[in-house]
Amino acid sequence: MAAASSSSKLLKRISTSLNSIQHSFFSSSSSSSSISRIPIQQLKFPHPPCSSSRVSSRDFCSPTSNFDQGPAAVDYSALLQEDEFHKLADATIHDLLEKVEEYGDSVDIDGFDIDYGNQVLTVKFGSLGTYVLNKQTPNRQIWMSSPVSGPSRFDWDRDSEAWIYRRTKAKLLETLETEVQQLCGEPITLSKRAN
Repeated sequence: MAAASSSSKLLKRISTSLNSIQHSFFSSSSSSSSISRIPIQQLKFPHPPCSSSRVSSRDFCSPTSNFDQGPAAVDYSALLQEDEFHKLADATIHDLLEKVEEYGDSVDIDGFDIDYGNQVLTVKFGSLGTYVLNKQTPNRQIWMSSPVSGPSRFDWDRDSEAWIYRRTKAKLLETLETEVQQLCGEPITLSKRAN
């Protein structure tokens, strides 16, 4: 509360100073020209002054940056209920478990191993690398660590009915198909495509 009070006092002092400067400027020029005094509230600023009663140092009327800081943080949990998230994520991970297990049996990869426990799917392709996929319930996401593309976080997209990495628009299953074929040299079919 003390911080809000001191911020309020600081804003009042700044406003008083600006009014004083404005008054001095226009009263000294009014003798030589017909410029009338303009209230500070009517002045046009390139960025509007802060209107919040609680002002912090980062809110202090600084212009917004034009730098690309990636996608804006969105609370996707509001879009996907927890029970629906578990149903979709579990179905995806269990389907992956079965298909990758079949794939591992059909190709000769030294050190191939697949494990699912504590909601984490781990697929080891021996010396070629390891994939780790797990559910992130608070974020309503599936996170993947890939030996090819690194870490990524997939959100459920209702329109395409697929897990999508929002930064690149890549789909989880298609990404895995491409990367596993690149690693192992043999194609794998994980997604359902309408051809």
